[in-house]
Amino acid sequence: MGRTDRASLLIHADKSDVFTALTSRDALVAWLPPKGMQARFERFDMRQGGSYRLVLTYDDASRAPGKTSTDSDVSHVRIVQLVPGERVVQEVDFESDDPAFQGTMRMEWTLRSTEDGTDVEVVARNVPDGIRPREHAEGITSSLANLSAHLEP
Repeated sequence: MGRTDRASLLIHADKSDVFTALTSRDALVAWLPPKGMQARFERFDMRQGGSYRLVLTYDDASRAPGKTSTDSDVSHVRIVQLVPGERVVQEVDFESDDPAFQGTMRMEWTLRSTEDGTDVEVVARNVPDGIRPREHAEGITSSLANLSAHLEP
């Protein structure tokens, strides 16, 4: 482990609206799953020191076998830091028997106001070796595009 992946996107929405979408259970289920996946929470406590358990299910498992089962990725997420309107920091552990997916990944979502909206930057640190760089980039980019579609008129 030790790889860092990052992506960013300008969202044409106010920082407070973007922050709400990053921390709302209903909003996260709507935009967080990358293309080809569905999400559900089995537990959700979005507060600093809180946590959630997220299950992502593949629409077609034959193209991308899951980390936890053939058709799913399950992650346990701890909320390390919440700075309203500014930042969400999470520690993510994947439920997997494969050592390539084990270890704690740190996801940092940072919001910056711009003239045209909010720049959303995602930095994933200590990405497990089993997560291929290209697939991770595609997944993060897809989630950011979903966030944009969720918030922009």
